[in-house]
Amino acid sequence: MKSVVLPSHKQVPALGQGTWQMAENGAGRQQAITALQLGVDLGMTLVDTAEMYGEGAVEELVGEAIVGRRDQVFLVSKVYPHNASRERMVAACARSLKRLRTDRVDLYLLHWPGSVPIDETLETFMRLKDEGKILDYGISNFDARGLQRVWSRPGGAGLVTNQVLYNLSERGIEWDLLPWCRKHSLPLMAYTPLGQGEILGNRGLARVAARHGITPAQAALAWLLQRDGVIAIPKAGNPSHVRENRKAADLELSPEDLRDLDAAFPPPTGPTPLAVL
Repeated sequence: MKSVVLPSHKQVPALGQGTWQMAENGAGRQQAITALQLGVDLGMTLVDTAEMYGEGAVEELVGEAIVGRRDQVFLVSKVYPHNASRERMVAACARSLKRLRTDRVDLYLLHWPGSVPIDETLETFMRLKDEGKILDYGISNFDARGLQRVWSRPGGAGLVTNQVLYNLSERGIEWDLLPWCRKHSLPLMAYTPLGQGEILGNRGLARVAARHGITPAQAALAWLLQRDGVIAIPKAGNPSHVRENRKAADLELSPEDLRDLDAAFPPPTGPTPLAVL
Protein backbone atom coordinates (compact mmCIF):
# COMPACT_ATOMS: atom_id res chain seq x y z
CA MET A 1 0.00 0.00 0.00
CA LYS A 2 1.25 3.48 -0.89
CA SER A 3 2.03 5.59 2.15
CA VAL A 4 2.34 9.29 2.92
CA VAL A 5 4.85 10.78 5.33
CA LEU A 6 3.54 13.53 7.60
CA PRO A 7 5.70 16.53 8.56
CA SER A 8 6.13 14.87 11.97
CA HIS A 9 7.85 11.99 10.10
CA LYS A 10 5.03 9.54 10.83
CA GLN A 11 4.12 7.29 7.93
CA VAL A 12 0.43 6.65 7.25
CA PRO A 13 -1.39 4.72 4.51
CA ALA A 14 -2.57 6.82 1.57
CA LEU A 15 -5.90 4.97 1.81
CA GLY A 16 -7.67 5.22 5.13
CA GLN A 17 -11.24 4.89 6.39
CA GLY A 18 -13.81 7.63 6.94
CA THR A 19 -16.75 7.31 9.33
CA TRP A 20 -19.04 10.28 8.64
CA GLN A 21 -22.70 9.17 8.87
CA MET A 22 -21.63 5.64 9.77
CA ALA A 23 -24.45 3.85 11.59
CA GLU A 24 -25.31 7.04 13.45
CA ASN A 25 -28.85 5.85 14.18
CA GLY A 26 -27.71 2.46 15.41
CA ALA A 27 -28.78 0.55 12.30
CA GLY A 28 -25.99 -1.60 10.90
CA ARG A 29 -23.74 -0.89 13.86
CA GLN A 30 -22.15 -4.33 14.08
CA GLN A 31 -21.65 -4.45 10.32
CA ALA A 32 -19.91 -1.07 10.46
CA ILE A 33 -17.64 -2.27 13.27
CA THR A 34 -16.79 -5.40 11.29
CA ALA A 35 -16.05 -3.26 8.23
CA LEU A 36 -13.68 -1.00 10.16
CA GLN A 37 -11.88 -3.99 11.65
CA LEU A 38 -11.52 -5.60 8.22
CA GLY A 39 -10.12 -2.35 6.83
CA VAL A 40 -7.46 -2.30 9.55
CA ASP A 41 -6.62 -5.93 8.79
CA LEU A 42 -6.19 -5.00 5.11
CA GLY A 43 -3.80 -2.14 5.89
CA MET A 44 -6.25 0.78 5.91
CA THR A 45 -5.12 1.62 9.41
CA LEU A 46 -5.86 5.36 9.35
CA VAL A 47 -9.36 5.83 10.79
CA ASP A 48 -10.96 9.29 10.71
CA THR A 49 -13.84 10.43 12.90
CA ALA A 50 -15.06 13.55 14.76
CA GLU A 51 -16.99 14.61 17.83
CA MET A 52 -19.61 16.02 15.44
CA TYR A 53 -20.42 12.65 13.89
CA GLY A 54 -23.58 11.54 15.62
CA GLU A 55 -22.67 13.92 18.47
CA GLY A 56 -20.11 11.42 19.71
CA ALA A 57 -21.93 8.23 18.70
CA VAL A 58 -19.52 7.48 15.86
CA GLU A 59 -16.49 7.99 18.11
CA GLU A 60 -18.05 5.40 20.41
CA LEU A 61 -18.47 3.03 17.47
CA VAL A 62 -14.84 3.53 16.44
CA GLY A 63 -13.73 3.00 20.03
CA GLU A 64 -15.54 -0.32 20.10
CA ALA A 65 -14.05 -1.33 16.75
CA ILE A 66 -10.44 -0.77 17.83
CA VAL A 67 -10.57 -2.43 21.24
CA GLY A 68 -7.51 -4.67 21.48
CA ARG A 69 -5.95 -3.18 18.35
CA ARG A 70 -5.40 0.45 19.28
CA ASP A 71 -1.68 0.30 18.52
CA GLN A 72 -2.43 -0.85 14.96
CA VAL A 73 -4.52 2.25 14.21
CA PHE A 74 -3.63 5.82 13.32
CA LEU A 75 -6.60 7.53 14.93
CA VAL A 76 -7.86 10.91 13.69
CA SER A 77 -10.61 12.96 15.32
CA LYS A 78 -11.85 16.52 15.00
CA VAL A 79 -12.99 19.21 17.40
CA TYR A 80 -15.97 21.52 16.80
CA PRO A 81 -14.89 25.14 16.12
CA HIS A 82 -16.98 26.34 19.09
CA ASN A 83 -15.02 23.93 21.29
CA ALA A 84 -11.63 25.15 20.06
CA SER A 85 -10.91 27.52 22.97
CA ARG A 86 -8.46 26.83 25.80
CA GLU A 87 -10.93 25.41 28.29
CA ARG A 88 -13.49 23.91 25.93
CA MET A 89 -10.98 22.05 23.76
CA VAL A 90 -9.34 20.38 26.73
CA ALA A 91 -12.77 19.15 27.86
CA ALA A 92 -13.82 18.17 24.32
CA CYS A 93 -10.64 16.18 23.82
CA ALA A 94 -11.19 14.37 27.12
CA ARG A 95 -14.72 13.42 26.03
CA SER A 96 -13.43 12.15 22.68
CA LEU A 97 -10.73 10.08 24.35
CA LYS A 98 -13.31 8.52 26.65
CA ARG A 99 -15.62 7.65 23.76
CA LEU A 100 -12.71 6.28 21.72
CA ARG A 101 -11.48 4.21 24.71
CA THR A 102 -7.94 5.48 24.35
CA ASP A 103 -5.45 7.73 26.10
CA ARG A 104 -4.37 9.61 22.97
CA VAL A 105 -5.44 10.63 19.48
CA ASP A 106 -2.78 10.37 16.80
CA LEU A 107 -4.09 13.44 14.95
CA TYR A 108 -6.55 16.07 16.20
CA LEU A 109 -8.07 18.53 13.73
CA LEU A 110 -10.00 21.79 13.95
CA HIS A 111 -13.10 20.75 12.00
CA TRP A 112 -13.62 24.05 10.18
CA PRO A 113 -12.77 27.75 10.68
CA GLY A 114 -14.63 29.33 13.57
CA SER A 115 -14.79 32.40 15.78
CA VAL A 116 -12.25 31.31 18.41
CA PRO A 117 -8.95 33.12 17.73
CA ILE A 118 -6.64 30.73 15.89
CA ASP A 119 -3.76 31.62 18.22
CA GLU A 120 -5.79 30.26 21.14
CA THR A 121 -6.62 27.08 19.24
CA LEU A 122 -3.00 26.49 18.25
CA GLU A 123 -1.84 27.17 21.81
CA THR A 124 -4.27 24.54 23.09
CA PHE A 125 -3.26 22.04 20.41
CA MET A 126 0.34 22.44 21.56
CA ARG A 127 -0.66 22.05 25.21
CA LEU A 128 -2.56 18.82 24.46
CA LYS A 129 0.41 17.58 22.47
CA ASP A 130 2.80 18.35 25.33
CA GLU A 131 0.49 16.38 27.63
CA GLY A 132 0.45 13.40 25.26
CA LYS A 133 -3.32 13.59 24.72
CA ILE A 134 -2.75 14.23 21.01
CA LEU A 135 0.36 13.34 19.02
CA ASP A 136 -0.17 15.72 16.08
CA TYR A 137 -2.62 18.44 15.09
CA GLY A 138 -4.04 19.94 11.94
CA ILE A 139 -7.03 21.67 10.38
CA SER A 140 -9.96 20.85 8.11
CA ASN A 141 -11.98 22.81 5.54
CA PHE A 142 -9.48 25.67 5.25
CA ASP A 143 -8.88 27.24 1.84
CA ALA A 144 -5.43 28.34 0.67
CA ARG A 145 -5.66 31.81 2.16
CA GLY A 146 -6.98 30.51 5.48
CA LEU A 147 -4.29 27.86 5.66
CA GLN A 148 -1.58 30.43 5.02
CA ARG A 149 -2.95 32.63 7.83
CA VAL A 150 -2.84 29.70 10.26
CA TRP A 151 0.63 28.69 9.07
CA SER A 152 1.97 32.16 9.83
CA ARG A 153 0.85 32.11 13.48
CA PRO A 154 2.85 30.72 16.45
CA GLY A 155 2.55 26.95 16.24
CA GLY A 156 0.97 27.11 12.79
CA ALA A 157 3.91 25.46 11.07
CA GLY A 158 3.26 22.47 13.34
CA LEU A 159 0.23 21.50 11.28
CA VAL A 160 0.55 18.07 9.67
CA THR A 161 -2.49 18.14 7.35
CA ASN A 162 -5.51 20.03 6.05
CA GLN A 163 -8.53 17.79 5.48
CA VAL A 164 -10.71 19.01 2.61
CA LEU A 165 -13.35 17.86 0.15
CA TYR A 166 -11.49 16.52 -2.89
CA ASN A 167 -12.58 14.16 -5.64
CA LEU A 168 -12.87 14.06 -9.42
CA SER A 169 -15.82 16.44 -9.48
CA GLU A 170 -14.36 18.85 -6.89
CA ARG A 171 -10.87 19.77 -8.11
CA GLY A 172 -10.74 23.45 -7.22
CA ILE A 173 -7.92 22.92 -4.70
CA GLU A 174 -5.60 22.01 -7.57
CA TRP A 175 -5.36 25.71 -8.50
CA ASP A 176 -3.89 27.04 -5.27
CA LEU A 177 -4.28 24.92 -2.13
CA LEU A 178 -2.71 21.69 -3.39
CA PRO A 179 0.33 23.39 -4.98
CA TRP A 180 0.94 25.39 -1.79
CA CYS A 181 0.73 22.25 0.32
CA ARG A 182 3.15 20.39 -1.93
CA LYS A 183 5.60 23.28 -1.78
CA HIS A 184 5.50 23.13 2.02
CA SER A 185 5.42 19.29 2.23
CA LEU A 186 2.00 19.38 3.90
CA PRO A 187 -0.17 16.38 2.96
CA LEU A 188 -3.85 16.85 2.22
CA MET A 189 -6.52 14.47 3.49
CA ALA A 190 -9.39 14.04 1.01
CA TYR A 191 -12.83 13.43 2.47
CA THR A 192 -15.80 12.23 0.40
CA PRO A 193 -13.40 10.97 -2.30
CA LEU A 194 -16.28 9.41 -4.25
CA GLY A 195 -18.43 12.53 -4.21
CA GLN A 196 -21.21 10.80 -2.25
CA GLY A 197 -21.67 8.56 -5.29
CA GLU A 198 -22.73 11.29 -7.73
CA ILE A 199 -19.64 10.90 -9.92
CA LEU A 200 -19.97 7.15 -10.38
CA GLY A 201 -22.41 7.40 -13.26
CA ASN A 202 -20.08 9.55 -15.37
CA ARG A 203 -19.48 7.98 -18.80
CA GLY A 204 -15.82 8.96 -18.96
CA LEU A 205 -15.17 7.36 -15.58
CA ALA A 206 -17.10 4.27 -16.67
CA ARG A 207 -14.91 3.93 -19.77
CA VAL A 208 -11.72 4.09 -17.72
CA ALA A 209 -13.10 1.53 -15.26
CA ALA A 210 -14.16 -0.82 -18.08
CA ARG A 211 -10.69 -0.58 -19.62
CA HIS A 212 -9.26 -2.10 -16.43
CA GLY A 213 -12.15 -4.37 -15.49
CA ILE A 214 -12.77 -2.47 -12.27
CA THR A 215 -15.66 -0.49 -10.80
CA PRO A 216 -16.06 3.27 -11.32
CA ALA A 217 -15.52 3.73 -7.57
CA GLN A 218 -12.19 1.91 -7.76
CA ALA A 219 -11.14 4.02 -10.76
CA ALA A 220 -12.05 7.24 -8.92
CA LEU A 221 -10.11 6.18 -5.83
CA ALA A 222 -7.13 5.06 -7.91
CA TRP A 223 -7.05 8.51 -9.54
CA LEU A 224 -6.96 10.19 -6.15
CA LEU A 225 -4.35 7.83 -4.75
CA GLN A 226 -2.01 8.69 -7.63
CA ARG A 227 -1.99 12.34 -6.53
CA ASP A 228 1.19 13.16 -4.64
CA GLY A 229 0.75 14.01 -0.98
CA VAL A 230 -2.93 13.03 -0.80
CA ILE A 231 -4.60 10.69 1.70
CA ALA A 232 -8.08 9.42 0.80
CA ILE A 233 -10.58 8.47 3.49
CA PRO A 234 -13.64 6.82 1.90
CA LYS A 235 -16.38 5.51 4.15
CA ALA A 236 -17.35 1.87 3.77
CA GLY A 237 -20.10 0.62 6.05
CA ASN A 238 -19.90 -3.01 5.00
CA PRO A 239 -17.07 -5.49 4.35
CA SER A 240 -17.67 -5.80 0.59
CA HIS A 241 -17.17 -2.06 0.11
CA VAL A 242 -14.02 -2.20 2.24
CA ARG A 243 -12.56 -4.89 -0.02
CA GLU A 244 -13.54 -2.90 -3.11
CA ASN A 245 -11.84 0.21 -1.77
CA ARG A 246 -8.71 -1.68 -0.76
CA LYS A 247 -8.20 -3.06 -4.26
CA ALA A 248 -8.07 0.50 -5.60
CA ALA A 249 -4.80 1.03 -3.76
CA ASP A 250 -3.14 -1.58 -5.98
CA LEU A 251 -4.27 -0.02 -9.26
CA GLU A 252 -2.26 2.28 -11.48
CA LEU A 253 -3.98 4.40 -14.11
CA SER A 254 -2.21 5.08 -17.39
CA PRO A 255 -1.50 8.49 -18.94
CA GLU A 256 -4.40 7.77 -21.31
CA ASP A 257 -6.69 7.11 -18.35
CA LEU A 258 -5.63 10.36 -16.71
CA ARG A 259 -6.26 12.31 -19.94
CA ASP A 260 -9.71 10.78 -20.25
CA LEU A 261 -10.55 11.67 -16.66
CA ASP A 262 -9.33 15.24 -17.19
CA ALA A 263 -11.68 15.45 -20.17
CA ALA A 264 -14.57 14.08 -18.12
CA PHE A 265 -13.76 16.13 -15.03
CA PRO A 266 -11.79 19.21 -16.14
CA PRO A 267 -9.24 20.64 -13.71
CA PRO A 268 -9.75 24.26 -12.59
CA THR A 269 -8.74 27.09 -14.88
CA GLY A 270 -8.75 29.73 -12.15
CA PRO A 271 -9.37 30.32 -8.43
CA THR A 272 -12.38 28.46 -7.07
CA PRO A 273 -14.07 28.82 -3.66
CA LEU A 274 -13.27 25.87 -1.43
CA ALA A 275 -15.94 23.17 -1.73
CA VAL A 276 -17.28 21.93 1.59
CA LEU A 277 -19.98 19.58 2.86
